[in-house]
Amino acid sequence: MSILWKRITLALLIVSITPKKSDGELEQWCIADEQTPDDELQMALDWACGKGGADCSKIQVNQPCYLPNTVRDHASYAFNNYFQKFKHKGGSCYFRGAALITELDPSHSSCQYQFYP
Repeated sequence: MSILWKRITLALLIVSITPKKSDGELEQWCIADEQTPDDELQMALDWACGKGGADCSKIQVNQPCYLPNTVRDHASYAFNNYFQKFKHKGGSCYFRGAALITELDPSHSSCQYQFYP
């Protein structure tokens, strides 16, 4: 098999397994970067839930996204909520380098991460 054929096959495989919306837009979520220290995540989380305008009600005690109760998990939920709300109004998934984009839905058990096209 020629190298060109292998590359074409690999490209087609990648395209076929990449999640896409019906309009061709990739589904993207914003999550906390695993390499960011908790103190930096906490500062970004505080901003997102405060001045940033994210809805952080679901990461409060007895709410669907409270568990696991870690700064990283709470930050991921808040970062994504902010990103989904404001991505078409100039908002980004940066948070001073504390966040990154993923195309894998981070939802788990009763905690559903929003995606807005």
